[in-house]
Amino acid sequence: MELFPAAHEPGYAVYSGKSLALYDALVPGFSNRLIWRCPSRHLTGHYSRHLSSDHLDIGVGTGYFLDRAPFPGPQPKITLLDPNLQCLKAAAARIGRYRPRTVQADALVPWPADLGRFGSIGLNYVLHCLPGDMTGKARLFDYLLPHLAEGGTVFGATILQGDVPRSPTARGLMKLYNANGVFSNRNDTRQALDTALRKRFGQVRTDVIGCVALFGASGPVTV
Repeated sequence: MELFPAAHEPGYAVYSGKSLALYDALVPGFSNRLIWRCPSRHLTGHYSRHLSSDHLDIGVGTGYFLDRAPFPGPQPKITLLDPNLQCLKAAAARIGRYRPRTVQADALVPWPADLGRFGSIGLNYVLHCLPGDMTGKARLFDYLLPHLAEGGTVFGATILQGDVPRSPTARGLMKLYNANGVFSNRNDTRQALDTALRKRFGQVRTDVIGCVALFGASGPVTV
């Protein structure tokens, strides 16, 4: 395993061995469907449409979607990047059949130059956990650009707050998560996400299901 510095902690420190044991039931199983109103089949489908045979996944959770979504070839090269060692271990074990490479690092610090280049980079449920507003979080896109292969795609999903319909339960849970640092999405909107992507990519698509924005971006910006 490769190890690099971490820049922040509250958004990922919550995931311990015990909480990860409940993660699949609570997040993909319960919260996505009943609170965020974006059933996990949509996220699995999003992965299926964008995965390449040389993939980097950031903020890996338990590896739930990597386990379920089909790759375009039988022996994909997968790199898992996360500051949380417990998440890396859980995800790597879950998709052990692919023999993934693991890198313990924080995506909001400059990435190691020798990380490599990838045909797809996944950011599933990462942005709403990063500190600051969307402008600050977008540093992540700047860090990943040198590691995106020509013709490659960045894709992911994030929970929004400012311009999406939210039930009282979703509002209350977001308020709690923002108060304790698990989320930092008070000012995250679809427009802010779309703007950050279009500054860096020529082809951008964002779709909103419930409180969740599913996005994909590729190609250089053309003047």
